[in-house]
Amino acid sequence: MRTSIAFAFAAAKLVAAHTTFQSIVIAGKDQGQHFAVQTPSNGNNPIKDVTDTAMICNGGTPKAGEFVEVAAGSKIGMQWHHNDGAPTAGDSDEPIAASHKGPVMVYIAKAEGNGVGPVWTKIYEDGLSGGKWAVDTFIANKGLVEITLPDLADGEYLIRPEMIGLHEGDRAQGAQFYNGCGQIKVTGGSKALPATGVDMTKAYSATDPGVLFNMYGGATTYTIPGPKVWDGASSGPAAPATPATPSKSATPVATPAPSKTAAPVASSSPATPVATPVEESEPTTPAPSPSAGAGPVGGSGSTLPETFTITQFIAWLKQQTGSSTKARRHARAFNFFEFPRPQALKALKALTVYQPSIPLSPYTVTDNPHYPTQDEENAAPPSLIDNAIRGHLVVIAR
Repeated sequence: MRTSIAFAFAAAKLVAAHTTFQSIVIAGKDQGQHFAVQTPSNGNNPIKDVTDTAMICNGGTPKAGEFVEVAAGSKIGMQWHHNDGAPTAGDSDEPIAASHKGPVMVYIAKAEGNGVGPVWTKIYEDGLSGGKWAVDTFIANKGLVEITLPDLADGEYLIRPEMIGLHEGDRAQGAQFYNGCGQIKVTGGSKALPATGVDMTKAYSATDPGVLFNMYGGATTYTIPGPKVWDGASSGPAAPATPATPSKSATPVATPAPSKTAAPVASSSPATPVATPVEESEPTTPAPSPSAGAGPVGGSGSTLPETFTITQFIAWLKQQTGSSTKARRHARAFNFFEFPRPQALKALKALTVYQPSIPLSPYTVTDNPHYPTQDEENAAPPSLIDNAIRGHLVVIAR
């Protein structure tokens, strides 16, 4: 088999992995899809440029006269779904793909001005605690983010939930930001927001430790980006961002009332895929020698001919990752190879032919957190599966 290739991790099914904020829930009652929730201009696609104006309300347009009334100090829920509308039966990415692990945050601002400028105050955050990400809890709660509002003064506000998918956060602009704005009318409260908040187009830096982050490195702590959670009492300037020292940031920095009591009830995380193949011994395959005239396509020692076979490619990838992985035979007599994901992705990205987001035959690139399905096995070309949840890159070879 010959091929010239361009790799795209998570490209073929990327859209299937996203999410949108769609409704507000008060006292357990959904207030209606898109009622008082600004419809994003970008669909369920993420934002990757932290300075983009879509960081404010995901490009949503204010809905005149639509506000959901909620009492100060009470609970409010924000319902998310993978696709627009009710969940689709059998949708494994509802409300978001389990590979998109990361933090969940909630900001609030006065409604006038539609959130433009330094007007936002963080009132909730949850990150990584005990090996469990906030997005794991979000999925377990079927896409509902529920918090307790501070004792806010009466008035009209924008409430902005946000989550970050860190599955590609180990490279520049790899982190995926999802946000949206709901319009609420608070009653019965007394506390004014801090006089100065944060501008959502300046709240984060692309190099913040909570934005540029390798979630596959076995980290047990994580620094949530952005300002500290408002304690709900002071009305001075918003507190500066937490220093870049990893900590268990799922616990709010100030008085825990705005976030700890608002944390969704934890339930079991989604089950990890369980298709376990039977191991077989692997025939020894020597690393390929570049064909005459084939120049380097990566870093030192990272060479491949312009055209190569699947056997040569697998041998090259093993060499680049220092992997001793065995050839495995799937239950349906299908060979595939596993490689440590971070090393494999680093090697692939070093190829000069690598172009993100351009899946080309004869390699099919998917973002499926599973071993090969029957359909994938039956596909004519081999497949390269970015198995983010299991921490492996899987190459399927006929």
